[in-house]
Amino acid sequence: MNAEIIAVGSELLLGQITNTNAQFLSHHLAEIGINVYYHTVVGDNHKRLIEVVKEAEKRADLLIFTGGLGPTKDDLTKEAIAEHIGNELEYNEVALKSIEAYFAKVNRTMTENNKKQALVMSGSKVLPNDHGMAPGMLLKANNKQYMLLPGPPKEMQPMFLTYGKNELIQLLEKVERIESRVLRFFGIGESALEVEVEDLLLNQQNPTIAPLAGDGEVTLRITAKHESEEVALQMIQEVEDEILRRVGQYFYGYDQTTIAEELAELLKERNLSIAVAESLTGGLFQSELTAVKGVSAIFKGGIVCYSNDAKKQLVKVKKETIDTYGAVSEQCALELAENTRAIFDSDFSLSFTGVAGPDEMDGQAPGTVWIGLAERFQKTKAYKLNLVGSRAGVRKRSVKYGCHYLLHALNQNE
Repeated sequence: MNAEIIAVGSELLLGQITNTNAQFLSHHLAEIGINVYYHTVVGDNHKRLIEVVKEAEKRADLLIFTGGLGPTKDDLTKEAIAEHIGNELEYNEVALKSIEAYFAKVNRTMTENNKKQALVMSGSKVLPNDHGMAPGMLLKANNKQYMLLPGPPKEMQPMFLTYGKNELIQLLEKVERIESRVLRFFGIGESALEVEVEDLLLNQQNPTIAPLAGDGEVTLRITAKHESEEVALQMIQEVEDEILRRVGQYFYGYDQTTIAEELAELLKERNLSIAVAESLTGGLFQSELTAVKGVSAIFKGGIVCYSNDAKKQLVKVKKETIDTYGAVSEQCALELAENTRAIFDSDFSLSFTGVAGPDEMDGQAPGTVWIGLAERFQKTKAYKLNLVGSRAGVRKRSVKYGCHYLLHALNQNE
């Protein structure tokens, strides 16, 4: 069964509210094996809603509507759908009594237009609204299934979970589960990663593989469908194993994690401490790291040394180092990392110095970055980056590269 989710409401198009209903429904439909190929949003306009319905009927077996079931004139979903499929609207007595009881309870006069919320399409399966007034409904017509749900998430979500989802399961010949897993990579571009797994992408059927790039990272979402959750997860695992065999050196975590979270967790697991000196990143690395719960166990502290005087006074970088090589240099990055590790007596330290942009500095182009990595009893290293993008983008990617280099060092020390 293929579904299309149609959200009705001009407030969505105006950006006044976010369409969280579509995300919620897509997630739960996937759990029972119903494919969602389209999300559509249409305003409170009778003609345009009918046009949207006609298009959706060409590509979906199930049309799920959210919104437009309320008491006002711009709540027109059920009226438009009833007209389109040639159905009559009738009062649902249970819903009507519930609405009347509510107004009696709050000691308010019930206006006539509130009765409109109790109207349902003739012959539909009524979905009770335990958290509001307007009931939902499910109706088959023209060889399609139409499900109408209220717009407010506090009403729609419990209605779907308690009543709607079970009704859909009964319509399916078999219930398939859709399981997904997201693999996160850093240090490799989207095009380079795609080359490494191109044959898997070309030959995919079930599971499917979907690449996505953003903020200097690349993700691969593996999705499998099967009646058995266990089998679906095994299918995903087999594809994951093959992907990591090829590009595992760039892999750092799953799903919604961040590279800073993975670094913090690995340091905690090994009981290793870290400190940092930040110039161009201005405390961004410390902010990312300290956002992780329990990081106090491994984070000794950090120094924001944005100016050359701060580098010399706070981190003891030699004056001749800056005079000879400049603040944006391998030599400065090495001294920042080494001295910071010594100051905090940490197992590791990182340093960030560079030109965030948009203008060049000391003859260095925007995006020129040096990252130092010091480790107890090991030779300090420095890595040069030539990044492109906005000032904010250069700073964010610099932080991620620092995490990436330290994760790589930790994995080599296993």
